[in-house]
Amino acid sequence: MQKLFYGGDIITMTAETEAPEAVLVRDDKIEYVGSLDKAQALAGEEVEKADLKGKTLMPSFIDSHSHISMYAQFSGFADLSGCTTFDEIVETLNQYKEEKQIGEDGAIVGTGYDHNFLKEETHPTRLVLDEVSEMIPVCLFHTSGHMAVANTPLLKLAGLTNAAEDPKGGHYGRDEAGELDGYLEEVPALAPVLMKAFSRIKADPIKQLSEVQDIYLKYGITTVQDGGTNREGVEQFLKYAEQGVFKLDVVAYAISDEDGISDLLSAHVKAVDGYENHYKIGGAKIILDGSPQGRTAWLSRPYEGEESYCGYPTHSDETVEKVIKKSLDGGYQILAHCNGDEASEQYIRCFEKALASAGKAYADTRPVMIHCQTVRDDQLDEMKKIGMLPSIFVAHTYYWGDVHLKNLGLDRGNRISPVKSALERGLKYNFHQDSPVLKPDMMQTVWCAVNRITRKGAEIGKEQSISVFDALKGITTYAAYAYHEEDKKGTIEAGKLADLVILDKNPLKADPRELMDIVVEETIKEGKTLYMRNT
Repeated sequence: MQKLFYGGDIITMTAETEAPEAVLVRDDKIEYVGSLDKAQALAGEEVEKADLKGKTLMPSFIDSHSHISMYAQFSGFADLSGCTTFDEIVETLNQYKEEKQIGEDGAIVGTGYDHNFLKEETHPTRLVLDEVSEMIPVCLFHTSGHMAVANTPLLKLAGLTNAAEDPKGGHYGRDEAGELDGYLEEVPALAPVLMKAFSRIKADPIKQLSEVQDIYLKYGITTVQDGGTNREGVEQFLKYAEQGVFKLDVVAYAISDEDGISDLLSAHVKAVDGYENHYKIGGAKIILDGSPQGRTAWLSRPYEGEESYCGYPTHSDETVEKVIKKSLDGGYQILAHCNGDEASEQYIRCFEKALASAGKAYADTRPVMIHCQTVRDDQLDEMKKIGMLPSIFVAHTYYWGDVHLKNLGLDRGNRISPVKSALERGLKYNFHQDSPVLKPDMMQTVWCAVNRITRKGAEIGKEQSISVFDALKGITTYAAYAYHEEDKKGTIEAGKLADLVILDKNPLKADPRELMDIVVEETIKEGKTLYMRNT
């Protein structure tokens, strides 16, 4: 089966000035890129002609970090992203409870709230959530993924009492009397509690996965990440792959503990070596700190208004070094969540120590630093030396830029998501939306990288802005490189997979301020149209 694209702009991403007239696709791969005359000469009589009618064809987008399993699960919860007060949160949860007819054997879960944008400017407490129910477990999951709130029944269900001590790398909130107030900070504190609530919820995970894949497709994405699933999640997704559940390519990274995940990877060598029914295991992930908007990112200098508080680490150097050494010994990729510059320092330091003690030649596994919100120039220099890639959550500039200026001060706040600094050092950066934290809108992340404007309309670190073409690299060519897939994806070239997207406008010709308004018209995975607007 052949398909011929012509009649519009074509961005190959091989060079900004390259502008072929046509692209010929045969089955799942690109056969030819160049003049329309030659493409027509190569095409058979049965070729399907796709007139772009002035629209723009380019490589489909690659999600370099999100959590598709979490996104699917959260799609069944109450959406609190539009709530601006505690009362609105309670009202939304009550509506959800009635719609879902949730009884005492169930649980009420809401996601997407952000205390930074609530009228109260703080987190709700267990007493607020007790207004929803004093019998049914209720919990809220912060939009950042680093904080949560539980009501009194859920705290009891989780076995937490006022005598509970903070877990390593986490924190339990308390009121003035020293009693638990329901606030849960960071994964070690929140995960065990939320799991108690999640286990009570009945859902159709395959249906949820299908629906969330459609969301990614709507935004032009054909390769997605499950960035930080547990062992059970990996095993379950392998079964889903056998059942043909995935229509996008899904790359999983298992959360690594002190012992690493070598046994898991060894048990599924085929899925590590390549895609099995659109699913593969990319390696491991470790979380080294929290979030700057939640003031839990680990910084080298105190937050604004604090004498000594700099956030805190999740793991000791010893643990981090062991995890990294396991990845080096096993030859698999390691991802590390680092928002604060001290977390970045720990990752680089431990990677270099593990590298020195590995005892064998280093195979370039392309380690990735996830988020990179406050990574410094000297750290980017070190990353370049050891082949560490920055995956930058550049949409922070818009969504939390005003908050960062408040929490970090002008100097550090203006320098969040330092893309230009990475570019100047020749680092192959990529961008992500960390879904479900944000919708996987890749044109929005391009807009953020180019414009760097906050919610309140302020420019933030304009010197870190980059060109539109360089921004597009972060969701195509460089994102493919991070997955070791630059030979198959990221550009429109003969022999590569026909993973393509059609946009209503050419981002290279559009007003930079209007990049966010560009719409995906069609998303094509391996030659097959999986999404078409208005159909």
